[in-house]
Formats: sequence, C-alpha cells, structure tokens
Amino acid sequence: MSIQSQLLKGILDGCMLAIIERETVYGYELALKLKSYGLTVSEGSIYPVLLRLQKEKLIQGKMQKSPTGPNRKYYFLTAEGAVALEQFRVNWEGIKTPVNRLLAKENNDG
Repeated sequence: MSIQSQLLKGILDGCMLAIIERETVYGYELALKLKSYGLTVSEGSIYPVLLRLQKEKLIQGKMQKSPTGPNRKYYFLTAEGAVALEQFRVNWEGIKTPVNRLLAKENNDG
C-alpha cells in the first residue's frame, strides 16, 4: 500500500462525511466528488466505508428514484454524523498545523 493510500485511509471517513454534509449522494457519485477534489478512491473502497458509517449511524441511506436508470441508494448525514464531522474538523486542525511545520523545509524551531 502506498503512503498516499495509507494517509487517505486515515482521513477518508471525514472526507466522505464532508461531501455528504453538502448534499445527498449515491456511492458512485461520491467517488466522483472525491476525485473532483483530487482524491482518487475506488468504488471498492467507498462501499465498505459507507456500510460502516451507516452501522455507526453517522449516515443514513435511502432508496430514491434516479433521474436516469434504476433507483439508487442516496446517503445523507445524521445528527450523529454532523457531530462526528465537527470532531473530525477539530482533530484535523490540531494535526494539520504541526505536521505542516514539521514538513516545512526551513527550520521553524524557534
């Protein structure tokens, strides 16, 4: 597994919740949205995460008519999911700054 894949695996839940917070989406559409942000995730990786997020009651899936083709399962954020997403944002902010400082080429030790 590449380093990029390992990093993405650690933040994928939060990224998926952030997209679902913005709009209800179905699985394949979620993969396309992630890709539009520069995160390439296979459908094979998306669906197990969706199932787990549903089991944890962070999202809910509902079958709806599709504008084209068969019905699709659309996912939306639950109240618990909104709380989890906000916690992810707080944790991300707490990690992002120190890691950026560590990875900076110039020495910022004080």
